[in-house]
Amino acid sequence: MTTLTPQVASRFARTALGHIGQEYPNKLDHVMAGPDDARTPRDLHPVFYGSFDWHSCVHSWWTLLTLRRLYPDAPEAAGITALAEQTFTEDKLAAELAYAQKPEARGFERPYGWAWLLYLHLEASRHADREWAARLEPLARHFAAGLIGYLDVLTYPITVGTHPNTAFALTLAEEWARTFDPALHKAIVGYAGTRFDHLKDYRGWEPGGDEFLSPVLSVAMLQSRIMPAGDFADWFGALLPAAGWLETSCSPVTVSDASDGKMAHLDGLNFSRAWALRGISARLPDPARAEAMQELASQHMAASMHAIDGDYMGSHWLASFALLALLES
Repeated sequence: MTTLTPQVASRFARTALGHIGQEYPNKLDHVMAGPDDARTPRDLHPVFYGSFDWHSCVHSWWTLLTLRRLYPDAPEAAGITALAEQTFTEDKLAAELAYAQKPEARGFERPYGWAWLLYLHLEASRHADREWAARLEPLARHFAAGLIGYLDVLTYPITVGTHPNTAFALTLAEEWARTFDPALHKAIVGYAGTRFDHLKDYRGWEPGGDEFLSPVLSVAMLQSRIMPAGDFADWFGALLPAAGWLETSCSPVTVSDASDGKMAHLDGLNFSRAWALRGISARLPDPARAEAMQELASQHMAASMHAIDGDYMGSHWLASFALLALLES
């Protein structure tokens, strides 16, 4: 089974440090209100301009701060600290907040980037020797308020296996809200209860050809975090009965062209499935099924570890998802 060792951590850190400040190529999520909005990524986003896109830069910073905390004596730790000090300044983060507050940015990075920013702030709060969390908090509070408003108007949860996925974003945001925002936590628990508690007998078709999330496992991961253990076990048994989709069809996926950003998403699906399988199995009372899910998670991890520092279309983001899975183990 792949585990998080100092060697793996250094590999992830070197990979993220290699692209966190790489401005180009860049895929912007940017609505222009006029010709003055035709600006470069670094000008628009002085903190999160690297790693191909805004959200990948955010969760690559989560990766780096997490590794700094877990391996403070790693060769890369000092470089992470120095770069974070240069990056997470009040002026630069104020510019990020001003961008997010523009009327044209109402849907900017919603909900995926919002949730990862909250997760980054949560991790920054664990670094008591630095002021990073205090500087990130205004941006986190802005997205948290936006998420409450978003859930108010999101009549139907989005269940595709890509960035708009509702359950994945709420899973990350729920962990942040437990510490920082009781109102958001209440909103997440209430939304999940009304939209997901009734689900059963999953028969969906997955994977989709460009997905990096499993629609059903993303919902199950969220429910595993917020439902009482006994209730969750019953709910999960009804959602994915034994010898059903999970046991017959949930196999590691392959990538046909790692240089194609959409095809490369499938390596992320292997990692996010592993993360969910490990998290869900820990809440199940059936040791045989839990052990089988752990083994399935290991198979998914092994299928895509080679891509962590491979083609840039995968390497600019995959370490974060691999780290989620390894931490869950």
